[in-house]
Amino acid sequence: MNSKGVGILPDSNESTQSASDFLGNHSKGIKKLLPFLGPAFIAAVAYVDPGNYATNITAGSKYGYTLLWVIVVSNLMAGLIQSLSAKLGIATGKNLPELCRQQFSKKFSFLLWLQAEVVIIATDLAEFIGAALGIYLLFGIPLITSAIIAAIVSFAILEFQRRGYRRFEAIIIGMLFVVVIAFGAQVFYAKPDSSALLLGLITPKFEGVDSILLSAGMLGATVMPHAIYLHSALTQVRIVGKNDVERKQIFQFEQIDIIIAMFIAGGINAAMLIVSAALFHKNGLLVEDLDVAFHQFGTMLGPNIAILFGIGLLFAGLSSSSVGTMTGEIVMQGFIKRHIPVYLRRVITMLPPLVIILTGINPSKALVMSQVVLSFGIAFALVPLIMFTGNKKIMGNLVNHRFTSIFAWLTAFLIIGLNLFLLFNVF
Repeated sequence: MNSKGVGILPDSNESTQSASDFLGNHSKGIKKLLPFLGPAFIAAVAYVDPGNYATNITAGSKYGYTLLWVIVVSNLMAGLIQSLSAKLGIATGKNLPELCRQQFSKKFSFLLWLQAEVVIIATDLAEFIGAALGIYLLFGIPLITSAIIAAIVSFAILEFQRRGYRRFEAIIIGMLFVVVIAFGAQVFYAKPDSSALLLGLITPKFEGVDSILLSAGMLGATVMPHAIYLHSALTQVRIVGKNDVERKQIFQFEQIDIIIAMFIAGGINAAMLIVSAALFHKNGLLVEDLDVAFHQFGTMLGPNIAILFGIGLLFAGLSSSSVGTMTGEIVMQGFIKRHIPVYLRRVITMLPPLVIILTGINPSKALVMSQVVLSFGIAFALVPLIMFTGNKKIMGNLVNHRFTSIFAWLTAFLIIGLNLFLLFNVF
């Protein structure tokens, strides 16, 4: 794979490193783990994008803590899927789109690429609007001006991507932890009902058809198709194992990376719902728009908490948007062996959200509808992933255990079924 084609791969200053450089050293504990941390954190950013804000805050304000268990289940499913994606890159040295091109016909690969690009544009729509909305809420700047500022900042972040994956990882992980701090503070000041919270966490139930529909939306916002493509590319050449033993050890370290990153992402999503339940549902408020949520935070907890919410939304939007652009490079190069300059791709993906902002469409409604588009793409990423990771000829000794494949297929059927249910109800 050409490192000039995909900005996340090592550049001239960051050569691919052999696993033996790390596995054979005498470091122990966290020092031995550190070189392997990073890929899962980048992929996890996709799970805390502004689309999650919209669905989780709506769920919390409408149903209180009732749907908190949906976030837990969604996060467990997402962790399994990201584990399979990471393992694919480690075992084969190829990412999922590249393997699709290798295993499927040229025409089918082209169709897969088209749907993947549509999914990524929908993803970027949610993320870019979220970043623009964050600037608008924080500074009171008109939304179109906020969108232009968000565009300039996103170009600056892309420059870090072009200069090497380590720098880019540091920027994205830093942004992720800003979101963690923002929601941690909001939960602290919201003072949630601990007994009701625990009940919602461990008691699976719904409250009518609307809650099922919203749960499907929450799942659609959690399991993101582009994150499935992305993780396999993040692990494929970052640290390379020379043999089966080294590749297995790399995967073991990557599983730790995934557990930590998905725990953080799940915690952020849970915090969104918890804060909404503790403030809005408790006071009988149905909040479905992020700008309304921002102003209500200011009214109920003070301007500092509202500012934290806006900062979290801004950083979530900017980081996830950059990751979406990165994934766009991966799918084009992988499916059809083509490449366009990263800045041109950024301009193309910014056009739909700019049009939405200019036409005055409600940004929060656009965020929710983008999740519907994402629902179309999940099966096209998930089914090939499970097929490939269950094939011993492709995976070698990292092939899925029989029970892993069973759980993966059950997860796929559940996710696809829920998204079909969502689409049926929407249309």
